[in-house]
Amino acid sequence: MLDWNDLRYFLAVANGGSTLAAGRSMRVSQTTVARRIAALEAALGIQLFEKRQAGYALTPVGQELLAQARDVEVVISKFANAAESQSRDSSGVVRITSEEIYALSLLSPLLRELHETHPEIIIELDTASTLRDLGAGEADIALRSSSMKQPAGLVGRRLCVDDWTLYCSRDYAARHGRPTSVRDLRHHAIVGGGGEKLWHHYQAWLQSLKLEDRVAMHHATSWGLLSAIRSGFGVSVLPCVVGDADPELIRCIPPKEDHGRVLWLLTHERVRNTPRVRTVIDFLYERLSRHVRQLEADRAAAAA
Repeated sequence: MLDWNDLRYFLAVANGGSTLAAGRSMRVSQTTVARRIAALEAALGIQLFEKRQAGYALTPVGQELLAQARDVEVVISKFANAAESQSRDSSGVVRITSEEIYALSLLSPLLRELHETHPEIIIELDTASTLRDLGAGEADIALRSSSMKQPAGLVGRRLCVDDWTLYCSRDYAARHGRPTSVRDLRHHAIVGGGGEKLWHHYQAWLQSLKLEDRVAMHHATSWGLLSAIRSGFGVSVLPCVVGDADPELIRCIPPKEDHGRVLWLLTHERVRNTPRVRTVIDFLYERLSRHVRQLEADRAAAAA
């Protein structure tokens, strides 16, 4: 079988006139060149060179094939240049999936800067409640709360522990008082819902605290919970990475500990080195990490 790489040796010998000259130009030994030429001739079943005292001379058949070999060299060079260009090209679509509360409160404010810095990248932001399969190519990047263990093939960067707790607005606290204990919460309106997946865990938590009967309104989405809190309707659950960053909101009670949830930036190993995906992940990780560090510094200052 023909090894296309042997054409490089054929052209080097044809251009240099000897295996010694070809070896120098290709930075390999003269023996290696002679062996590859012999292998090419055997694969083709023809003699390409005549061995002379002065070096290697093309046979008539070799002379005829030289032009075609040079055409192949041009095509391969164009292919390599195109591939190299693609490896540097960060243009194209990057699909990001995330729970609505993270997408709208954490990601959306960053996307303008991302666009201004990398206008060649088009972002598709998916806030569907359905968990997108990165391995199946349903999205390129996920900002996702999950356990420490990830499915095979996923690679990620850890942002922070994903604590959630109850918040109210400053206006609500001024009118009704700030609930600071489970006992206090018995006298306040709670906003439930947040979507099927979130409500499953949120409801169980309220039941464990014997607070489910205080739910006065349901919202269909997690963003709806935030809007209800901001409106002053009542108290609801939010991720601390969102709630603590909002100056109009106040924590009511400490978050539950030992829940094992972490906020991750995830992608699949298949696309992790795609330039546009790598560009977006690096950008988001730097900005989100900065956000987390600022929250941690603010909490430490408040506790001092």
